[in-house]
Amino acid sequence: MTGHEDIALVDLLDRLLAGGVVLAGDITLRIADVDLVRIDLKALISSVNDAVPSPWRQESS
Repeated sequence: MTGHEDIALVDLLDRLLAGGVVLAGDITLRIADVDLVRIDLKALISSVNDAVPSPWRQESS
């Protein structure tokens, strides 16, 4: 047994959002060993509920 478990995409997203996910990456466009463009990417993906409130203020109407 390898311990491999099949999981549906919806279940995977539910597990990831329950704990949160941090994505980070770098993209560099280079020609002849000269860096022309560099992009740093960072993203935090998480669910929001009563235990983890939204960081944005709620507007009252």
